[in-house]
Amino acid sequence: MLPQLSEAVMDTIADALVETGYIVLSNTLPATVCEQLLQTSKNATWDDFRPAAIGRGGEQQFVESIRSDQIRWLTEQRPADKQYLDLMTQLREGMNKRLFMGLFDFESHYAIYEPGAFYQKHSDVLQGTRNRILTSVLFLNHDWQPEHAGELVVYDKADNKLETITPEFGKWVVFLSEHFPHEVLPTTVNRYSIAGWFRVSNANHGF
Repeated sequence: MLPQLSEAVMDTIADALVETGYIVLSNTLPATVCEQLLQTSKNATWDDFRPAAIGRGGEQQFVESIRSDQIRWLTEQRPADKQYLDLMTQLREGMNKRLFMGLFDFESHYAIYEPGAFYQKHSDVLQGTRNRILTSVLFLNHDWQPEHAGELVVYDKADNKLETITPEFGKWVVFLSEHFPHEVLPTTVNRYSIAGWFRVSNANHGF
């Protein structure tokens, strides 16, 4: 049986996006799927990952002073990836139904932050485009301790800190991409997550 997002979960996310623009959920996505995603990430070789870039297209740059994580894009050819992508398709369709967001597709990658790695404060909306509308971040770290650091810090547009989120296993963050700059603080142990973005086909959307 394919994993499903319940209508109640969809309603909760939609309500939060209207009221505050973001939501932090715990143990909402199936634990078995999260565990398979973690093992897929851990079982990959470092040759499967590559340094993360900033910018887009021909303007992409590798700037370790800004971000130093390693990434691997999800694909439907890997079983665990496909289960997660199917759940994100359900979320996309649910938000379009409830909020008329016009979400068209979804791109997503694994991210591994080795000890000392970080990502400075940034926006998920790439310069010169409003293509990314909704961000999803899933954390895959068992037994995360305060001394491990690596928190996700979310800000508003006025640079006020809204929330500091520990990257605990099964915690899932969904937010409007253009409204919330955020950063990943340096971690002291390997930190596993999946970041993804729902996009529209052009700059016009109904939300």
